[in-house]
Amino acid sequence: MIEQKNPHLTNFDLWEKWKLDGDIEAKRRLIEQYLPIVEFVTNRLAIGLPKNVSKDDLASNGVMGLIDAIEKFDYMRGLQFETYASWRVRGAILDGLRQGDWVPRSVREKAKKIEDAYQKLEQQYLRSVTDQEMSEYLQISEKEFQTMLQEVAVMSICSLEDPIREEESETRLSLLVDEKAKNPEYTVNEFYLKESLVKGIERLTEKERTVISLFYYDDLSLSEIAEVMSLSPSRISQLHSKAILRLRGALEKSRTQLLQN
Repeated sequence: MIEQKNPHLTNFDLWEKWKLDGDIEAKRRLIEQYLPIVEFVTNRLAIGLPKNVSKDDLASNGVMGLIDAIEKFDYMRGLQFETYASWRVRGAILDGLRQGDWVPRSVREKAKKIEDAYQKLEQQYLRSVTDQEMSEYLQISEKEFQTMLQEVAVMSICSLEDPIREEESETRLSLLVDEKAKNPEYTVNEFYLKESLVKGIERLTEKERTVISLFYYDDLSLSEIAEVMSLSPSRISQLHSKAILRLRGALEKSRTQLLQN
């Protein structure tokens, strides 16, 4: 009986030549075929980044991620390479950004301040807090709070994809993705972190949930989301920042509890 080829992959013969025979030419052709993934992810992540961040540098890191994906991908598992490669490319770009320390310290401090405020207030009220309540807690006007959100928006693009712990590669967003079975202790920790993330998402406002869904699951850019929701790009950026900072606070609280247990 003739073995059926993987229906989820294009150019299956190229994958066989590269993986089974180590054919460098086949690898080169696979890289060329999937380069649009790098362009797509680069364009998406470039939105909202400072002007001093070179798009070419992002793309260069993305290409390294694509090559890494092609080298490590198991083409016989029946998975979509495009999805796997997108994660690898995205991760490589974000690693490059983190190494470049492109976010000013003052912006990181403001983001941490807002994140801590969300965590404390929502733990106190057991609900999503308003901008007015946040402003009163931070002892600033609502206009100043909106300005702070706009300033930290530049770093919130990467927030869900930052490592849960600095020394580890697993990201917050990866908790939503099914992976191979892990040891019992890891599985328990992952369960509680995932549960915290779900609860955090439930506490988001309807608009914030919509932004998170369209950005992380439907792969729309912030400008495209603005068109879909009939809001300004700056407003979408603020909604995204608030949602991310709420979720970071929820996950940090859960992580702290796990470490204490």
